[in-house]
Amino acid sequence: MCNQTVGLIAAELERQGIATVAIQLLREVAERVRPPRALFVPFRHGYPLDTPENPKRQHAVLEVAIQLLEEPSSKLPVLVDFQPIKG
Repeated sequence: MCNQTVGLIAAELERQGIATVAIQLLREVAERVRPPRALFVPFRHGYPLDTPENPKRQHAVLEVAIQLLEEPSSKLPVLVDFQPIKG
């Protein structure tokens, strides 16, 4: 799905009271669209959770994304850079 579309849908869901986290592959799009909670991941297109067949790295992405749900509404929008783990 288009990075811009994800950000716009996330914003509307938040207005309806549903918390969201967008995993973004394009930082410039996240900065322009400003979804409520976004995690920028520095991975190649098609791999938002990092490399296939590596659950440790994929779980690390999901863990950081889920932690963003704890951000209070008063601090939104928030854009966090994911720091890849080794291995």
